[in-house]
Amino acid sequence: MRATAFALLTALVLITPAGYPRAAEGPIFGFPGNQTEVQRVLEARFDAGLDPGDLRSWMQYLSSRPHHVGSPFGREVAEFVADRFREWGYETEIETYQVLFPTPRLRRLEMVAPTLFTAGLEEPVLVEDRTSNQRDEQLPTYNAYSIDGDVTGDLVYVNYGVPADYKELERRGIDVAGKVVIARYGGSWRGIKPKVAAEHGAIGCLIYSDPRDDGYARGDVYPDGPYRMAEGAQRGSQADMPLFPGDPLTPNVGATEDADRLDLDEAPTLTTIPVLPISYADAQPLLAALGGPLAPAAWRGGLPLTYHVGPGPARVHLELAFNWDIEPAYNVIARLEGRERSDQWVLRGNHHDAWVNGAADPISGLVAMMAEAKAIGGLARTGWRPRRTIVFAAWDAEEPGLIGSTEWGEHHADELRERAVAYINTTATVVGS
Repeated sequence: MRATAFALLTALVLITPAGYPRAAEGPIFGFPGNQTEVQRVLEARFDAGLDPGDLRSWMQYLSSRPHHVGSPFGREVAEFVADRFREWGYETEIETYQVLFPTPRLRRLEMVAPTLFTAGLEEPVLVEDRTSNQRDEQLPTYNAYSIDGDVTGDLVYVNYGVPADYKELERRGIDVAGKVVIARYGGSWRGIKPKVAAEHGAIGCLIYSDPRDDGYARGDVYPDGPYRMAEGAQRGSQADMPLFPGDPLTPNVGATEDADRLDLDEAPTLTTIPVLPISYADAQPLLAALGGPLAPAAWRGGLPLTYHVGPGPARVHLELAFNWDIEPAYNVIARLEGRERSDQWVLRGNHHDAWVNGAADPISGLVAMMAEAKAIGGLARTGWRPRRTIVFAAWDAEEPGLIGSTEWGEHHADELRERAVAYINTTATVVGS
């Protein structure tokens, strides 16, 4: 947090009144002569405005319930953050956009040969984690912007599911056309995996976290450590963000109430095959049932089985259906006007939405940003002003594909081209494993 705060204060070229004690000696790059001393004194005043108790209480409240896009607590989070900015003297508003956000209506994964197995697709309730039983509010494990689908096919293990892995399969004479692939997380962004699978003719895609990459092979699993437990699955977006980020139905324009929207079947950033994330507990029986060649040594994970690539004899049935709803995304925008160049904006952002409770991502980053804003607001109450206008932004709908920030940027594109001079962003402010 200190590094981010220093970068922000440096970017604004700040001044401070006299009357504060002499700070430590030594030049600071960008602050020649006595400006270094002035800057050090200002930083000391800023640091004095940071209260760890604030971060603790905000964290406890903001991560107390799930707050994904369109959830009741998601709106409460936005209103809570906006109220704090107003208390600290910022001109604050909540700008709302209407965005496509699918949620699961049906998830089914079964192995139908050579034996029968039904995947649990559920994370456990833990006595050590009081938020793990908030099932009525939690999103289940899924990948947003997978299409609906009902497919059955032989299974093929494709390692990380990147183009090089398919070249290796081709060298071994293995074709995934008409089959369901299973890939492990890692090696690329998750959205690459179903995209490349579809390009090679696959009809469905499963993604799991192998314990070699994120599990007991790395260290103690949650709740005893930071690594993924056997039943844990990684949620995430599958939107084709390299094509364009943001709301899939309103490319290049802000998703306002009256924006022109594509029909769902025209949206180019949705997947073309169904895709589902699963735990390594659910993946293990599927991988154990695979035959065919042995997987290359670099492909072998940490599960207690011999890794084969298939195809088959494991055969799976994957069925997915989603509620394709338009939901409100609440961006909190707070401004502190500059004293000399108020038409120039330094923007500071962190998102506030989460797949579930989001204590690390994004709340650890959000509370740090709020602490910065409170300390800067405290300086402003003493008569100090930044040279340029500071714009703090708490974005919504980041998790599904940078949607809140993208829609605001598209909506305010002309202003940003004219006024924005810098943007500083965080998501998680953490140290250690």
